[in-house]
Amino acid sequence: MMDNENKSRLLVTREGVSYVLPFIVVTCCFALWGFANDITNPMVKAFSKIFRMSVTDGALVQVAFYGGYFCMALPAAMFIRRHSFKSGIVMGLALYALGVLLFLPARAMGSFWPFLVAYFILTCGLSFLETTANPYILLMGDPETATRRLNFAQSFNPIGSLAGMFVAMNFIQARLSPLDTAQRATLDDVRFEALKQSDLSVLVQPYALLGVVLVLLLLAMLFVPIPAVRQAARERREPLWPAVKRLFANGSYRNGVVAQFFYVGAQITCWTFIIQYGTRVFMLEGMSEQAAEVLSQRYNIVAMVLFCLMRFVNIYLMKFFKPGRLLAFFSMLAIVLLMGVIFVGGRTGMCCLVAVSACMSLMFPTIYGIALGGVHEDTEVGSAGLIMAILGGSLLPALQAMIIDSHVQVIPAVNLSFVVPVICFVVVMLYGLQQARQ
Repeated sequence: MMDNENKSRLLVTREGVSYVLPFIVVTCCFALWGFANDITNPMVKAFSKIFRMSVTDGALVQVAFYGGYFCMALPAAMFIRRHSFKSGIVMGLALYALGVLLFLPARAMGSFWPFLVAYFILTCGLSFLETTANPYILLMGDPETATRRLNFAQSFNPIGSLAGMFVAMNFIQARLSPLDTAQRATLDDVRFEALKQSDLSVLVQPYALLGVVLVLLLLAMLFVPIPAVRQAARERREPLWPAVKRLFANGSYRNGVVAQFFYVGAQITCWTFIIQYGTRVFMLEGMSEQAAEVLSQRYNIVAMVLFCLMRFVNIYLMKFFKPGRLLAFFSMLAIVLLMGVIFVGGRTGMCCLVAVSACMSLMFPTIYGIALGGVHEDTEVGSAGLIMAILGGSLLPALQAMIIDSHVQVIPAVNLSFVVPVICFVVVMLYGLQQARQ
């Protein structure tokens, strides 16, 4: 039986090669896309106010954001197969930086659509980073510890997410004009245009600083030695289609892609619309719209802290329980909590919504690790399929936004809209149960 020291060594050692330094470097990228994800979620509400749009129109931010993930994942996999993991990381950082810096001309144009283009390019870069970093982490040690290793690396993702939430709350939401949605609707065109330009200047500043950081990191990355992990498919220059056929003949992988689509949809709906949910709750208590939004974001930060802490708890639990069993259990618990969000409401419902994040913490890396567990030489293409499944974060929030805009009467529309993540967690639960039986 292996002692603890040998088990720790196998976490970041493969075929006698130590991957400690590249593991640290690549893990930093997990924090970077976490920052982008969670500075973006509150922007649905912010853009809706700034441009006087409906919630559904504001949700186009998420359509553009996660659409970039979908469109670039397969080209990223092909790029990595031809070149290297390091080349994929460099390309990802370059596109990320370009998308962020495009916020400056978008502000000058004063229109919503240039921001959507910038978000799309930004997430093309994130798609490169995720398609590269996730499988590379899986390959940095013994296959038996791959899922634990990825969960550990993914633990740094919510640290970046917390930073993104903090920046969104303190440097964007709190600094936008205090005029609420109803007051903005009464402004004439001249006053509205002046207010819009002022708010856009506030919104763009953190993105501009992020662009500078990314350019510096990109320059540093060019000089960091990252060992190659050569895959058989890349050495043979095998055409893409045979790999795709093999992957989708693999039931565990195929169902994992479906589960990942619905999981990401659940994650983004819960983290995006916690602002709308909380704003309604706190305005009913007598708060102004802006104060309610800022307080809602504080709850969102608490949710992310829970998410982060539970990652480490789940790494420990995986020593004793099958990943599929944990996946099924936490999916069931999330469904129960969302019933409280829908039917109880108020601050109790808000606390239930925060607690859902504790359930979600293990899901993305666990589904990812299980699905890629037996694909071997098709790792890069398999990774692309799982990153393309992030499209769930583009389509499902738009569906939830439509429910919010429907103004149903039986249950408050924003409460009822959380039926969308309930359905998502049912799909994830079924995948977990299937894997637990194997």
